[in-house]
Amino acid sequence: MRQLIAKRLIQTIPLLFFVSIVCFALIKAAPGDPVLSFVTPNMHAEDIERVRANLGLDKPAYVQYGLWLKELLKGNLGYSLVNHQPVAALILERLPATAGLMGCAILLAVILAIPLGLIAGAFHNKWVDKLITFLSYIGISVPLFWLAILLIYLFAIKLHWLPSMGMRTVGVNSAADVIKHGILPVSVLAFSFLSSYVRYVRSSTIGQLREDYVQIQYAYGSSRWIVLFRHVLKHVLLPIITLLGMSLAELVTGAIVTETVFSWPGIGSLGMTAVRGMDYPIIMGITLFSALLLIIGNLLADVLYGFADPRIKSSR
Repeated sequence: MRQLIAKRLIQTIPLLFFVSIVCFALIKAAPGDPVLSFVTPNMHAEDIERVRANLGLDKPAYVQYGLWLKELLKGNLGYSLVNHQPVAALILERLPATAGLMGCAILLAVILAIPLGLIAGAFHNKWVDKLITFLSYIGISVPLFWLAILLIYLFAIKLHWLPSMGMRTVGVNSAADVIKHGILPVSVLAFSFLSSYVRYVRSSTIGQLREDYVQIQYAYGSSRWIVLFRHVLKHVLLPIITLLGMSLAELVTGAIVTETVFSWPGIGSLGMTAVRGMDYPIIMGITLFSALLLIIGNLLADVLYGFADPRIKSSR
């Protein structure tokens, strides 16, 4: 297991290097000029070029990337072209809001997906299975921004039950207020995760119910629910581990659309602001951070697989 972890960590370095090159190339190929956000009607051409030189944008793209990589090796992600603040500080400042939002959404989705998927798989091709599958397809197909706007219109504008945007009410500093603001965005994200998780659990449940150990349990007189939640559940958790590992990167970037709609002060809204302003140091920082979390998530999934499935642990 230690050799596996060490090998995966070593592989992280060239992978992050490749991700940084692709991201930097895409940023440079995108239309727009970040200098335009500093231009005023009274500025002369010489002043514009001076601003470009101060930002380091007058050099060739490969030179800019080399300078950025040099600072990265020193542990410096650079400074925002718009906010003039360290990129690492901006990401860490917004990280708790996004991590809390996405963490609650993923946790809620997993808690609901396991029993729903087990029930759908146990009643394969019955009306319960068709209903759950139909709702899952709706969750996968419906755009998140449309669902978010619909919930805002219903619960915030019409019923006045929940706030429509923001993370806190002005002048109110309490956990209950944060929870109240987070109900709508968490519900939107949880519905999206729930739809995909249910399909994986359902598919795994259908396959497990065909195994010999299930028939043996029925022969011993076990009921359907005991077989499902005591025996099948252990094997169904394996694909959930993989999904959770892949979802770790979405703790940073998965709420971009939702945070923008609900004005949630997280990394997603920071990334959207950076894209609109061509603030490439922030874009690069968020992209690398997300890639690192994805690699760590896959590594944790492999490690948890070894503990959850003794066959994998013994083969390793």
